[in-house]
Amino acid sequence: MSGSSETPVYVPGACNIGTEEVTARRRAALAAAGATLVLGGLLVASGAPRESRFLVGVPAAMAAVSWLQVRNSFCVAYAARGVYNVAQPLGMASPVADAAARGADRRRALRMIAGGVAVGVLVAAGLFLVP
Repeated sequence: MSGSSETPVYVPGACNIGTEEVTARRRAALAAAGATLVLGGLLVASGAPRESRFLVGVPAAMAAVSWLQVRNSFCVAYAARGVYNVAQPLGMASPVADAAARGADRRRALRMIAGGVAVGVLVAAGLFLVP
């Protein structure tokens, strides 16, 4: 997050959420990571077909994207909508007026989504290889 720890600042392509929003993303990341572990464990323990283990890639990707949002103080959904929230109550958002800033936000969001999908694929492939 840019700016002092007391006053977050919106920075196009770098920071579009503040402390409350980061906390919400952290909860989502923990929930998705837990779902990944539970689903993976159930699929292996139940003897489900190995191909079904690729399902674990979905919550794993969600967890990865959520962790990236926490780490970067950046929400991909807000970027897609062209809004930001660095100092308002949770769920509130202000429009990003500048087209170049919206473009920077969307490019950042796409990179984060790609990173999350890559993690999901790796986790799923790893679980597929478990005997």
